[in-house]
Amino acid sequence: MKKMIVKLVAVSTLAFSLIAIAAPQSKANAATTHQVKSGDTFWLIGKKYGVPVKKIMSTNNKSSHLLFVGEKLVIPQNVTTAEIDLLARLVHAEAKGEPYAGKVAVASVVLNRVDSSLFPNDIKNVIYQKDQGYYAFTPVQNGTIDQPADLSAKKAVKEALAFRGMGKGSLYFYNPKTAKSSWIFSREVTITIGNHRFAK
Repeated sequence: MKKMIVKLVAVSTLAFSLIAIAAPQSKANAATTHQVKSGDTFWLIGKKYGVPVKKIMSTNNKSSHLLFVGEKLVIPQNVTTAEIDLLARLVHAEAKGEPYAGKVAVASVVLNRVDSSLFPNDIKNVIYQKDQGYYAFTPVQNGTIDQPADLSAKKAVKEALAFRGMGKGSLYFYNPKTAKSSWIFSREVTITIGNHRFAK
C-alpha cells in the first residue's frame, strides 16, 4: 500500500511538471497566430511579423494567395528582435541617404547570405564575418553599426524579411565610385539602386 501511494505521488508530480512545462509553450503558440482581417494579404502579414511570405504560405499549407476573413494563420518563428535591430542598424549605417528600395536591397543581401552555403547561417555571424582580418561590412569596421536605426531602416528590414526567398539573389553590394577591390567588379550585377550596385 505504501509503495502504491509513493508511485501515485510520483506520477502526480510528473504529470503536474509536464503541465507546468507545456503551459508556457501553448501561450507562446497563441502569440504566433494571426486572424485574417478584411484587407489582409500575405504580403502585409509578412511585413507585419517580419516573416517570409513563402514561409507563412508553406507553414499553413497554402498553394494560392487566397485568404478568408476570420481564418487563423500560424506565423512561424523567423528571426529574433535582437537580430532585426542589428540588421536595421547595419542598413541605417550602410544605406543612409540611399533610396528606400536600396535599403531593402541591403537587408536582402544579408538575408541571402544567411540562406547561402557560402556564408554563416545566421544574421549576426553574417554581419560580423571577418575575411583576412577585415569585417565584411564597413559599419562594423568603423563602429557606425552601433548607432540606432531610423524608422526607414527598420521598415526596410521588415519588408526584406517578407520578401526573403524571392528576388535576384544578390550576395554583394558596393559603390562603384569608391570600391577598391577589382574582384567585386567581376561579379554578375543584379541591379543598381542609387549609389549601390548589387551583385551575385
